[in-house]
Amino acid sequence: MSSLIEAVRGGRTAEVVGLLDGMTDAERRAFFPELKELRKELRADRWDAPARRAHPTLHVAGAACQTGAAAVASWLAASDMRWSQAKPATLIDVLGDRDPEWLADVAHRLAERPASADVPYELMAGLVRLAGCPAPTTQAYVEGWVRHIGGAWRRSDSVLARLRQDPHAPRLVTALFETDDIGGRMEWSGGEGVDDWTKAFAQLTTEGVLKRWAVVDACVARLLRGGSTADNRVFLRVLKGLALTRDEERARTADWLALASDAVSTVAAHAQSVLAALALDGELPVRRLAEMSGAVLFRTEKKLVRAQLVLLGKVLARDAAAADDLLAAAAQAFGHADSDVQERALKLVERHVKKAGAQAREEVAAAAEQLIPALHARAVGTLGAVPVGPTPEAHEEVLPPAPEPVRVAPAPGSAAELAEEVGALLAAEGDVATFERALDGLVRQAYRDRDALLEALGPVIARRWWSSAHMGHVGGDDYFHRHRGFFGASDGLDLIVATVHGTVLTTTLHAALNSWTASQGCVHSPLSQAFDARLWEVAYRIRTQPLPFLLSTPTWSTGLLEPDELVTRLDEYRRLGARVSEADFAQALLRVRRADRSAATSAAEAAAALGTAEGSRLARWLTAGGPALPADRRRTAHARILVELGELEELRVDFPPAFQDLGGPVSIYRDRWRCYHWGDGLRQHWLALLPEQRELIAARILRDLSTVAVEDTRGAAAVLPLLAESGGEAGDAVHLCLAYGLGARHEEDSLAAVDALLVLAARGQLDVALLGADLGQLVRRGAVKPLRLADSARTAAATGANATIWGMLRHTLPVLLADLATGGPDGQAAGSRGLGDLLGVAAECAERCGARGELPHLAGAADRRGSSRLVTQARRLRSALALEMAA
Repeated sequence: MSSLIEAVRGGRTAEVVGLLDGMTDAERRAFFPELKELRKELRADRWDAPARRAHPTLHVAGAACQTGAAAVASWLAASDMRWSQAKPATLIDVLGDRDPEWLADVAHRLAERPASADVPYELMAGLVRLAGCPAPTTQAYVEGWVRHIGGAWRRSDSVLARLRQDPHAPRLVTALFETDDIGGRMEWSGGEGVDDWTKAFAQLTTEGVLKRWAVVDACVARLLRGGSTADNRVFLRVLKGLALTRDEERARTADWLALASDAVSTVAAHAQSVLAALALDGELPVRRLAEMSGAVLFRTEKKLVRAQLVLLGKVLARDAAAADDLLAAAAQAFGHADSDVQERALKLVERHVKKAGAQAREEVAAAAEQLIPALHARAVGTLGAVPVGPTPEAHEEVLPPAPEPVRVAPAPGSAAELAEEVGALLAAEGDVATFERALDGLVRQAYRDRDALLEALGPVIARRWWSSAHMGHVGGDDYFHRHRGFFGASDGLDLIVATVHGTVLTTTLHAALNSWTASQGCVHSPLSQAFDARLWEVAYRIRTQPLPFLLSTPTWSTGLLEPDELVTRLDEYRRLGARVSEADFAQALLRVRRADRSAATSAAEAAAALGTAEGSRLARWLTAGGPALPADRRRTAHARILVELGELEELRVDFPPAFQDLGGPVSIYRDRWRCYHWGDGLRQHWLALLPEQRELIAARILRDLSTVAVEDTRGAAAVLPLLAESGGEAGDAVHLCLAYGLGARHEEDSLAAVDALLVLAARGQLDVALLGADLGQLVRRGAVKPLRLADSARTAAATGANATIWGMLRHTLPVLLADLATGGPDGQAAGSRGLGDLLGVAAECAERCGARGELPHLAGAADRRGSSRLVTQARRLRSALALEMAA
């Protein structure tokens, strides 16, 4: 071994640098093949002490022993070198004697690497300094420069002083405005006073270090381009810090108009204020103001819209000649989604309409057709709008088509195809149909040719955490023995694949079969135990007596199994002389369709004719009647409303022990017991356990669903559309799950709840009275926030389900309005904040679907003094419900 390689292995960087200094380029290149071999060797055991010691020195030596700029840059930024790099100063020292053009090439190549490559800024900047070349303006270099300048406080320096001293500052400041997601880094690395980036830019433009016009143009262009919230916030502060003169503002009128139209609300508000100042000083042409108003009044932000209407009012009060253009612009707000905005716009137009010419009045009167009915009726008298015809259009409820279940495809025909699907499922869990198809495929291929299956699964097994290459001193069998409960469906597939591989011992599999007893766990334990038991029994049979196929593979994506198909499978088992798996058959019984009594009766006769014990059991199950539900009752737990279930006798007898607890009572006190079912992935598979009895599943996951509203968690409501598509009665538990979902904190959860609501409505299974009353009580108890509920209801109504949402809210609002009148159980109305928005959604739905009649306690809210949103929307709803019925 050469002295250089020996020094590299020993991590003696100073010695290596000394040896390299005395070598020619040719001598250095001669050592590179050995360094490549050493790198390959260390890569295999990068966490060992010898590798950690040698890597920084290897980093230096490899860079010094190459002469191509591309090769050196690739070596320096390699991913396996990233975690233990040499110091930038050392690298600059060994590369510093190269040609400046070569150094510039390396510096720019390193700068072109993504920021995630973590190339040290000090290395790139040092090479730029030695090369005397312009600084790169890439994302990685600019981000590094911001960190370097912003960290000046650590060196008793300031951002302002650092920028003054940096010869590349003008070039990099320009690049700063063109770099994505840089605002957050500027905020984090900056400070106050001389350490504030925005104040530093303003000072440097004053001193002439930075060209003021260039910085202003770059800042405005960046705001026009948009970006992250942090970017908009920082660059808006920069723009405000520059304190533009009136001439500078006037010269950029077109930019302010674009920002007011399309920028995020904070930026648009600033642009609006600049244009407002110009307009009030007579420096913004009326047509420009009208153009601006048309864009701003189209926005959803009520604060911007109100400010624009106020501006129009001020200009119209000063300049009557502007009425023709500005009233037509103001009338565009008649079509705004918020009725308060419509009313403000109507008041504005009414106040100044006499100043307008005949043509402008006609345009305003025509625009009044967009107003809500109560305001339109007012506009008929004040603006000359055309009255509504004697026969208004009948409302047509628009609901999505009821979703149809998808037939589960047959298992893959070859071991290679199956291995590919299993690998994909283990990498990212799929839906119920994909999982069941893969599971059935594993059973079938293990029955046909286990050795061929094992060979096909080889690449999959090599990547699994339980394989010998990854487990280290902990054996895979030991892990499965200690963790018999699955956190996700992929864990069950891992068990099956590990069994095929031989990782799991037969004794471990057999012990698991005998471990199922009466569940003493949490409320989810019966569901997880039934799901787990089938997988453990399938794994045991693969090892001891392989099954030809699974009886319980569903026919449909919901988990439902057609009875005639199960009879055919049992007949094939009889023909093959195969012994039925107890857990597999139990799952098949739970999945078989019984609600269709005609099909069930016909299949029962065919099952009884098989002459087998399983055929007779299936016949008894099919003729016992449709799916039953236990008695239930509601219980409260702090702010929550939960459901308890009694025993369901049909699931407590003639089923294996692992399945009997599915029919056991559900108590809210079980929730206090230790629970390890943290993931969301298994809920869809729990639904597929009992595809015609979703109420049993809903009761057990109700507390989980409540957390999206009560505790602001994320993700639990994703199961709601599947719950809506499942079979069986939609009772108290299902509707309470939906109610909590409609009050979810996060958008993806509330959208899932809206989807579920529309699916239930389309299937004719939504009880709007029950759901509405539940929501009223949950809002009253503080479990659901009215603003969130209003957003969800508005989203559902926007699809065309106005009558459905009105039917729901007409049972929610009386509870809240009664509390408003009496002060509620605690002396105040718990749901008063946001109640105005909820009334607004109800009013809009009532107007669109033509609802009429009385709403309890609405008059009290509508008769209150003031013009708060709650009062105005209560009046709007009362007016909508009181409109005369068409003759």
